[in-house]
Parts: sequence; C-alpha cells; structure tokens
Amino acid sequence: MAEPSYPSVAHMFLDRVEKSATRPAFMYPGASEDWKQITWKETGDWVRRVACGLRSLGLDHEARVSILCNTRVEWVIANLGINTAGGATTTIYPSSTAEESAFIINDSDTIFCFAENQDQVDKLNSVRDQTPGLKKIIVIDGEGDGNRVLSMKDLERLGTEADKAEPDAYRRVANEIRSDHLCTLIYTSGTTGRPKGVELIHDCWVFEGEGIEAIGIIGPEDRQFLWLPLSHSFGSVLLAAQLKIGFCTAVDGRIDRIVPNLASTKPQFVAAVPRIFEKVYNKIVGGAREAGGMKWRIFRWATAVGIAHSRELQAGRSGGGLLGLKYSVADKLVFSKVRQVFGGNLKCFVSGSAPLSRDIAEFFHAAGVLILEGYGLTESSAASFVNHLDRYKFGSVGLAVPGVTVKIDPADGEILLGGRGIMRGYYKLPDVTAETLTPDGWLRTGDIGELDAQGYLKITDRKKDLIKTSGGKYVAPQALEGQLKVINPYIAQVVVHGDRRNFCSALVALAAEELPKWAQANGLGDLSTAQLLKDDKTRAMVQESIDQLNSGLASYETVKKFAIMEEEPTVENGMLTPSLKLKRKVVEKKYAALLDSFYQGALAGIE
Repeated sequence: MAEPSYPSVAHMFLDRVEKSATRPAFMYPGASEDWKQITWKETGDWVRRVACGLRSLGLDHEARVSILCNTRVEWVIANLGINTAGGATTTIYPSSTAEESAFIINDSDTIFCFAENQDQVDKLNSVRDQTPGLKKIIVIDGEGDGNRVLSMKDLERLGTEADKAEPDAYRRVANEIRSDHLCTLIYTSGTTGRPKGVELIHDCWVFEGEGIEAIGIIGPEDRQFLWLPLSHSFGSVLLAAQLKIGFCTAVDGRIDRIVPNLASTKPQFVAAVPRIFEKVYNKIVGGAREAGGMKWRIFRWATAVGIAHSRELQAGRSGGGLLGLKYSVADKLVFSKVRQVFGGNLKCFVSGSAPLSRDIAEFFHAAGVLILEGYGLTESSAASFVNHLDRYKFGSVGLAVPGVTVKIDPADGEILLGGRGIMRGYYKLPDVTAETLTPDGWLRTGDIGELDAQGYLKITDRKKDLIKTSGGKYVAPQALEGQLKVINPYIAQVVVHGDRRNFCSALVALAAEELPKWAQANGLGDLSTAQLLKDDKTRAMVQESIDQLNSGLASYETVKKFAIMEEEPTVENGMLTPSLKLKRKVVEKKYAALLDSFYQGALAGIE
C-alpha cells in the first residue's frame, strides 16, 4: 500500500494554500446574487482566524465541533478551521429537528456548534436542558448574546488576538495532527432507525483526495459547482479532492438555484444525486411534449438518433456515417440547447448516493452530457467506485478508485470493500461496528453486486431491500422503480412493495411541479391537486406506464396493483432523507393499511 501523501487534512490544506496562494479557491453568492471570489491565501487567512479562535475557546485534539448549516462557503471555512485546530467536525443536517440535533450533539460529545442563523440557534436553545455538554454556539448569520452564543465574527476576532499573542501556535497544532486522529464524525441520515456516527480519520480524506486526483476526472484548472449537503459524505469528499487537486469551487446549497447557478458559474464538473437528473429530464421531456406538434416530433426524432449515437460510442465505435450526419442535425436542433442549461463548459456530472437509471444516463449522453455514476458509502469515505471520462459503462458504478479493494461474498453476493478509506468504526457502538466490519477489516456494504471481467461493478440491489415473494422469487425493487420513473416523466417517486407477499404492488407519487401541465393538456386544469390525484384519467395515465413496465418483466416481477400517494415525498414531510433518498420503510409504514388492502383475499402462492 502506497504511503499517504500527507499526514492529515490540515497538512494537505496548508500545503495547498502555500502552492496556490494567488489562485481562486472559492466562489460564493453575494447579497445581490453576484458571485464573489476568494483566493487560497484569503481562504487560508480566514481558516486561521477560525482555528485560532476555536483553540482560544479550549478546543483540543479530536474534540467534536458540530456544524448545523446549509451548504455555503462558511460551512467549508468552519470545517477547515475545526480540522486545522485539531478538532473533529460533527455533521448535523440543517433540516434536523431540535430533538434529532440534541441526539447528535449528546451522542458525539459535541462541545461547540456552528449554527447558520437565529432559527438554528433557537432550535438549539429549545433543547438546552438536553445538551449540557454544549458550551458555545457560534452563529454565522447573527449576533452573539454575550454568553453562550458567539458570532462567527467575534470568534474570528478572538482568533486574531490569540494568533498575535502566540503566532507559532497555529502551525504547531496543525503539525501535531496525526493520520489516525478523528477528522469527521458523520451521522448517517438513515432511511430507518437512529443515525449512527461514522468515524472517519484524517487519512480517510487524504486517501480520497489522492484517488480522485489519480482518476483525472477533474483537474486544477477546472471549476466545480457544489450544492450537495456538506453534512453528507458525498459533499465532504469533494472538499477533500479540492484540497489535493487545487481546483476552484463555486458553493451554493440552494436547490432552487442549481440551474441558474450552473448557467452563471459555467462549471466543468458537478456532482449530484439521481433525483436531480430525473427532475431535469422530466422538465426537458415535459416541455417538449407540452410544445406539441412539430417541436414534439423533432424532439422524439432527435432523442432516438441521439440514443443510437450514444450506443455506438459506448460500443467503442465512432458514430459517424449517416448516423453522424443525423446526429449533427439533432444536436443543432435540440441537444445544444440542453447543454447551455448546464453552462456550456461541462466535462461531466458525477452521480452518486442512489442508483441512476441507465435510461437517464443514455438520454443525457445523447445530448452530449456525460454522467459518470459512482458508488460508495459514508463508511467508505464516499468514493469507492466511479466511471472514468474515457472508460465508462452505463448501468455500472465504474471501476475501483485506486487503493480500494473489493470482493463479492460468494454466499449472498454482498459487496465487501477494503482500503484506507474504510471507517474506524461507529462511535460508541462496538457491537454494530463488529457486525459491519469483518475481523480482517472488510466493510460489509449491505449492497448486492457483481464485477465483470473488466472490473466494472454493477449494483443489483440493497441486501435488505430485496423482495422475496411468498412464492420464493427475488425481485430487485430499485430497478423497477427507476424504469417506471423514466417511462413516465410525471412520476416523482415509486415504492415497489411485496416482501413475503404473493405479488408485487406499488405506491406512486406524482411530481407536484409537472402534473399541472399534464392536467391542463388533458382537460383537467380546473381540478385541485387532491381531485386530480383521484381522477380516473390520472389513474389511467399511471396504469398505462405500469403496463409498459410490466411488458418487459417476468410474471413474478410485474406490478399487479398500485395506488397514487396523496403527496410527493419531500425532506420536509419526512419521506426523503436530506440527501434526497427515499425512506422506503417510512413510506411503507405511512401507507401500511393501503398496502395490506391490496392483498386481502389473495391466495398465497399465486404469482
């Protein structure tokens, strides 16, 4: 195994500041939505003030500091300040309730917490009696109270004073940090149950930075647009890559600003989750269908040509000849406009956190937008497999990141991962750690998959999500759900149900943003959303899509009954995680009576 390039994240950051002092490090939106820019030296100075401020408050090595904040440049600065001061960042999703926040603060033994604004401060104050170990709240947007709450500006002033009094302390503390010191304690959002604190040491992030640099997806001259929740490992690993490679990152976590931000920042690299691609796909297809007439016919023709061209390229052929001529026309008429939505400079997207439909990947590839699917867990520091710019297979999660080892359990097909990116363990949960890590250090991922002869990994399903019908047949629900969302752009979410049942059923959620367009085009524009969801025409529209899905399935896989959910799953209603993954068990529990009704009177064993 190769020697680490740096002893810690702190060393990696300080070296980047020195090497790239005058180069741009971060861009972030100002008050009037104009983009501000800071260099690596300016970033280094800001981080130094925060780190020295935290040390002056009493932060010691591996002591936990939480961040309760949306994705923004101050999150990044706080995190780097914590890490260069020797502390360990603990993540709390800004959408977490007061009780959930209190649980993480207590479980992690957090002593300080960065809070985004007064609303988050109020949230923490409401559970003050439940968090006796929390000594200080540092508010980013707001003022201190002269006691427990300190403004970030005041923290920086403390840091400046401490730095003047002992100018050698900052470097000395950073140099004392070892590769096996705790760097980040990420609490898994979890689709079920209590979140678990995943212990990631400094070397985990150094390893990830090295691996991503070696793959060459993004280089030092490129620009990244970062919107992902930094409380999630997918967002955090991109910060590690930035420190190692030195590219500039435009940061703004507001989901409703993603598309306009892409147009204004013109990035070469963006990471996202499949739900974002599904939404963009639905908007593009829905808009073309709504235009109707010749525009819709041209769009359908261009899509067919583009996908044929994509498959030629995937097969290693040029896609030239008559097909190439047709594609150039399709590109001019349709696809060039799609690329402009993403700023026009994009080299690739990287998709992770949940399975990406192959159909979605092929559609965007047809439009000249490459989506490279990757794979990893919080427990493996996020990036374990990824497709490459010059080597990719749609439907797979790519090749192992350099240094990652993998094997497939012959007993049940479970993927096991090894390497320097594997977590130290679950905080305060030795028994759960022992269940997840083998005695010789392999991570049991809980995912089922297979490796092909070239080393590409394909995830077939979650070990615990596999459906086994009462007839003994196994069904992979995520594959069916992904296909249905591609068939029908008005479908936002699907839960295929049927474990220990005698057939499969489904709960379908329609996209609140897109459905009114369909309603208007089908004479239902005067109906309320509640009326629309119950209308026979709406049900027939969904049934047609399910029939199309079923036509390509084995009989035991087919969806025989379905219902339309009364609302689209969101983070706010508790049916999506903050990283936009469906909480399958939560949805099934909410609709338990309805699901049970599908099977009343059914004969067990009849498929």
